[in-house]
Amino acid sequence: MTRQGHRNVHHDLQEDQLRAHFTRYTRQAFQLLPRLDHPTILDIGCGTGVPTLELARLSAGLVIGVDTDQDCLDELTQKAAAAGLAGRVKTLNQSLFELEFPAESFDILWAEGTIAIIGFERGLREWHRLLKPGGFMGIHDERGDLSQKLRAIQGCGYELLGQVVIPGETWWREYYEPLERRITAIREQYSHDPRARAALAAEEREVELVKNHPEQYASVFLVLQKSTRK
Repeated sequence: MTRQGHRNVHHDLQEDQLRAHFTRYTRQAFQLLPRLDHPTILDIGCGTGVPTLELARLSAGLVIGVDTDQDCLDELTQKAAAAGLAGRVKTLNQSLFELEFPAESFDILWAEGTIAIIGFERGLREWHRLLKPGGFMGIHDERGDLSQKLRAIQGCGYELLGQVVIPGETWWREYYEPLERRITAIREQYSHDPRARAALAAEEREVELVKNHPEQYASVFLVLQKSTRK
């Protein structure tokens, strides 16, 4: 499947629209932060930017979205312009494994569904230097091993301000069940594209996992502050 074909599947599945249902949890997590005056925010692994745009609206600050998928970054740039946020949403093609910013560059780091790629504790440790003293981090991650993650937070130089849980049943009802219907609706139009069919099959496998065991797919926002204690 060509890159254009992949974008078409993504568009036809309406995944961004489905993901937008969960911006209310982004808002709840962000509201755990104290009020900041025009903060500089790094959105790590921003993808096509559903949370990125919400952060720009919530903060009235500058949001820099980083990702290695240039197609996603281009789409985010277009959406920011359409939303009147072009001056406050910027994109950079960078890997979350190699974030090339000076120390203490950001008031807030935000990572929705991406810290698992690098590893929870490694992400906390490596990204710590990017935060200004007393800066904040918002992480959206699987709820599994939560007690271990809470211990890592303190050990890596942060304090927990609060958490917001998204039940697995909510993920099923508001994301995966509608996604299942969309897969059924568009399957025929990609019947002659083997790679597109393979991409849809992969989506279906994930849907089935959540359908059969929704309780295992709960997630949690963890809102942290960089510790100022020596």
